[in-house]
Amino acid sequence: MQLKSKLENNILTVGSWITLAHPAIAEIMSRRGFDWVTVDLEHSVINIREAEELIRVIDLCGNTPLVRLSSNDPVQIKRVMDAGSAGVILPMVRSLEDIDKAFSAIHYPSAGARGVGLARAQGYGVRFQEYKGWLEKNAVLIAQIENIDAVNNIESILSSDKVDGYLIGPYDLSASMGVPGDLDHPDVITAIKKIKHAGLSTKKPGGLHVVEPDPQKLDSLINDGFLFLAYSVDIRMLDISCLEGIKVRDKKIGQ
Repeated sequence: MQLKSKLENNILTVGSWITLAHPAIAEIMSRRGFDWVTVDLEHSVINIREAEELIRVIDLCGNTPLVRLSSNDPVQIKRVMDAGSAGVILPMVRSLEDIDKAFSAIHYPSAGARGVGLARAQGYGVRFQEYKGWLEKNAVLIAQIENIDAVNNIESILSSDKVDGYLIGPYDLSASMGVPGDLDHPDVITAIKKIKHAGLSTKKPGGLHVVEPDPQKLDSLINDGFLFLAYSVDIRMLDISCLEGIKVRDKKIGQ
């Protein structure tokens, strides 16, 4: 089942995040069983050439490649979609206009305004019509809700049929509310509850990014009703795995 169909049917999906450009990392994570794997262009040094290679590996491993954009840039959207991404995660959404702009960049006329090119997604020119049909039915647009303006406009944003799901960015959200990093602040908690309620009322799946590899946190969020969740990121998985081994050594030395 395509990711878009899972989102439309509110089926739980758990994906993960790539910030390192080596294709072996993409292959390992893609074959591990995640529902989707995101290439992060916002908070990494991955360039467009490296992004294409990661998208290719994720796709050829039978997984679903997504790209978290660096900004709502129609040119960047066009390039990652041409490279074969199944959709985009749009950072710093503030209003419905942001959604409309990104959707237009994903889709060809008349639904959008994307320029027509022949690259990997279109089979290098062999499968353009096939890709056009796939795009209309399956391209995914995820709104990243991480600003108080988005919270204030959350009903109109998630009511749009152009949005397939959402991810909450609690740290940036708290910063936009004047309490950076204070995720337990009552106003931040209230804002997250408002986002979740809007997701339930519009039947749009959403969740958060569990950055630290914490299975109990993931389980708790699933139990809370979130259905679109990102589980950790390559750099944190690597660091935590190293740390666990070092803890064993240090414990033995300390005896």
